[in-house]
Amino acid sequence: MGSGKSAIGKRLSFATKLPFYDMDTEIERKMGMSIPRIFELYGEAYFRELETEFLRNFRDEYCIIATGGGVAMRRENREIMRKTGLVFFLNAPFRDIWRRIATDKNRPIVQRSTRAELEKLYYDRKPYYLRAGHFKVETERRSLLDITTYIVFQINRLRSDD
Repeated sequence: MGSGKSAIGKRLSFATKLPFYDMDTEIERKMGMSIPRIFELYGEAYFRELETEFLRNFRDEYCIIATGGGVAMRRENREIMRKTGLVFFLNAPFRDIWRRIATDKNRPIVQRSTRAELEKLYYDRKPYYLRAGHFKVETERRSLLDITTYIVFQINRLRSDD
């Protein structure tokens, strides 16, 4: 959450000419309501199931996907992601993430949590993110262009190995 997945994903799509999908946006489109509304009406557990359903049923297409912030917490999700694509974990320090999410009204977890609770969540989730990723991408003091260039390099390098 707040690591830059959507911002980087859009740039990767442009650089690679691959379609880009934001998992949260796709879930909102399917449900016809915002993420906060889904949380309000159905709860977090239901939303997490929607994320897993997205991964299970997503079209077989070479593309860029920005997952939701909690997706890597489920073993099934990690297995699906690792089996069906290349996973880049954007390793951003909590202070950078906090700066990005602190006032975001579209993040139900942020709205109901203190900074200390969110920092604990960050450290609780991090080992799962690390397990999900094929690559750990350091974002601290790196521009969006630098991060995008690095990921494009890795994608092209692995593509040429095929």
